[in-house]
Amino acid sequence: MQDTVKATCAVCGRTNRLPAARLSARPKCGACGAALADGTVAVLDLTTHDKATRSDEVALVVDYWAPWCGPCRMMAPEFARAAKAMAPRVRFAKIDTQDYPRVSQDLGIRGIPLLILWHKGKEVARLAGAHPAGEIEAFVRGTLATKT
Repeated sequence: MQDTVKATCAVCGRTNRLPAARLSARPKCGACGAALADGTVAVLDLTTHDKATRSDEVALVVDYWAPWCGPCRMMAPEFARAAKAMAPRVRFAKIDTQDYPRVSQDLGIRGIPLLILWHKGKEVARLAGAHPAGEIEAFVRGTLATKT
């Protein structure tokens, strides 16, 4: 097992190296002091999204959504519940595909909401559509159990 893991700060974009055993101690970014694994859903811009999905060693679930999407808005509280339940071992974030259409093009996203699970710089799995927190958690746990 790794002694340290990398996690990108959603606020400033800085990559932080953290002791893996200390993830549950609510680590903060060494540059800006923002929480790194506190169970909240981070809002990503395109640069931070690209950096986190390529380099983070902590599992990251990203919700690809848009403000005009009714199912996306309905799922948001469920996504937040799943984030709180799975912290600090899994981090949750979202990116607005309307503001950043390139992300949809680059990833071949055809419909939203779409959850993509990233781990150690690779896309591990996708879950399309709106889902309750329990299903999101089961998707993440089941996928990580078979991939790690």
